[in-house]
Amino acid sequence: MQTKKRMHFEISERKLLLRLFDIGFILLALYLMDKFFYYPYFNLNNENYFRPLLFIVYLSGFGAIFEMYNLQVASNQFQILQSVVLTVTTTALVYLFTPVLSPELPKQRLVILIFYFTILGSLLIWRFFYVFFLATHRFSQNVILICNKDQVKELVVGLENVDPHYKIIGFVSSDFLDKKEPVLNYIKEIEKKDLVAFVSKNNVSEIVIASQKTKGITADLYQQLLHLLESGNIIREYTQVYENKTQRIPVQYISRDFYRFFPFSRSNNNKLYLLVVTVLELVFSFVGLCACAVFIPLIFIANIFWNKGSLFYTQERVGKYGKVFEIYKFRTMTENSESNGAVFATSNDKRITPFGKLMRKTRIDELPQFINVLKGDMAVIGPRPERPFFVKEIADIMPFYETRHVIKPGLTGWAQVNYSYGESIEESLIKLQYDLYYIKHRSVFLDLSITFRTITTVLFYRGQ
Repeated sequence: MQTKKRMHFEISERKLLLRLFDIGFILLALYLMDKFFYYPYFNLNNENYFRPLLFIVYLSGFGAIFEMYNLQVASNQFQILQSVVLTVTTTALVYLFTPVLSPELPKQRLVILIFYFTILGSLLIWRFFYVFFLATHRFSQNVILICNKDQVKELVVGLENVDPHYKIIGFVSSDFLDKKEPVLNYIKEIEKKDLVAFVSKNNVSEIVIASQKTKGITADLYQQLLHLLESGNIIREYTQVYENKTQRIPVQYISRDFYRFFPFSRSNNNKLYLLVVTVLELVFSFVGLCACAVFIPLIFIANIFWNKGSLFYTQERVGKYGKVFEIYKFRTMTENSESNGAVFATSNDKRITPFGKLMRKTRIDELPQFINVLKGDMAVIGPRPERPFFVKEIADIMPFYETRHVIKPGLTGWAQVNYSYGESIEESLIKLQYDLYYIKHRSVFLDLSITFRTITTVLFYRGQ
């Protein structure tokens, strides 16, 4: 008989859990404050139902901006404190000063302080409870891989790095011929005939098939998998798991089978979606260029002392359908920085001036690119445009690299908010996986996620 499975949460389930309990704890705390202190400000009766709804909307929005629902942040005590304090402070201030919809400001300032600390305290209690009792290895998910022996290390590292609670504890070799390949010490090799017993004994909750060769799936192994499936065990294919966990397309694994992932998101041809995006891009471009105009005098003065060169620079980039265009930026590098030929920019690039580093960290250097958005060369959200020299170099190694040119490049994108600056061909591959994920899953919700995380990048000074 199969033993009782341990509790575990998928990434999406944990995010939903955080959101629901955030709301629940706050509403419970405000309800109790109303009962014990009788302050009308905390009243949640039916007549004022829109007030808690408004607060929940604010909390959810600012929580996303300040990364309260980033699982890595939600598992770190210091980062929890930082994100919760920023979220609650901003939410409370905006809510208090929202006209008409929020309650009138109380005459006693003490009520505002009680309101603020009630929300802050309830959130911190719940979040620290989550860290100590839920985000622990007691709730990890035990997984078995079925793959070729020489794939084990790559597959395990690829999944466990993104979700430490997704524990691959064993693998079944699908090699047709027995190989003596080295594997990770803590990953146990399971004999095909022992698979069912191992699953039962070790509370395995998922079997992931990553074998690309059907010869290794013998009749005996197939029968065992069928038996496990009938017993209620979850069996999934590796590329689906990888995409779900990492939010990237595993082009390095699926090789020439990449095109089975087509068609990409319907949003790429959705006229209503594209119209809304175009209108919003015009609005963002107007606001961005106004901000650019404000910064130009300050940057011009700083540029004289610290950059000692031209204020703007242009550079060729590859856009939609491979069309080359000129991109506009505030200059952040020394003049003649590529006198010896084009090279990748790095995180500690000596060619970047001290003032240039400041502009890159805050992404002020990219404000002139709103001109490219107005010209139609770029979008606000999309893959970052690369230089023709590097496109050719990378495309020779990665057959799918130019697939990212099916949509307009963007000022920000899924790769930019999830990964650091691409300093090599290998890192360009990782960014490509994110870009293709965006093209495949492009939607209003994904665009909003990128927008919020870009705001976070600027607020926390993470630009590169």
